[in-house]
Amino acid sequence: MVIALAGQESRSRPRRADARRNYGRLVEQARRAFAEFGVDASLDEIARRAGVASGTLYRHFPTRLDLVETVLAEQIAELVDLGRGLLTSEDEFDALSTWLRAALTHAMTYRGLAAAVMSSALDQVSTWHAELFEVGAALLARARRSGAVVADADEADVLKMVGAIAWAAQDNSAQADRLLTLLMNGLRQGGH
Repeated sequence: MVIALAGQESRSRPRRADARRNYGRLVEQARRAFAEFGVDASLDEIARRAGVASGTLYRHFPTRLDLVETVLAEQIAELVDLGRGLLTSEDEFDALSTWLRAALTHAMTYRGLAAAVMSSALDQVSTWHAELFEVGAALLARARRSGAVVADADEADVLKMVGAIAWAAQDNSAQADRLLTLLMNGLRQGGH
């Protein structure tokens, strides 16, 4: 699901089928390139991988920041949707754990993207942060109410710890997994 930012796509006339396909391929290749190389990935290489000319990329995304914002918006929307879907899961602890793991993966993969957007899209970043906090808090509150996690688990603390794990582990996914497991073990009611 791709979210139009600040109405930039919604004000334009409907796109032809080939333009929609190109847009989707560009976003997908940008996701991959940004995850692999960071936000400084070559835009020409992204266009090449998407099978379009560089001019097509710039027609859809006049600046690098436009492309970065679109990729981040898509990723945040997917993470929020995952969390909302998990709110109906039977196992509250597993739902929380699944979402925190996805949030950690996102934070580790896209950490450079958020910094690139920070200065120019503060309103959008604030909205994303609020959406992520809302769904994470709802999952934690649900797990707390069921007795699956300790009663004094604080939403802000838990989400900050996930961010800290992403920062501390950098590119070491095995270490990030171990640290998240320690966090989840600490949250689990009874410590198991």
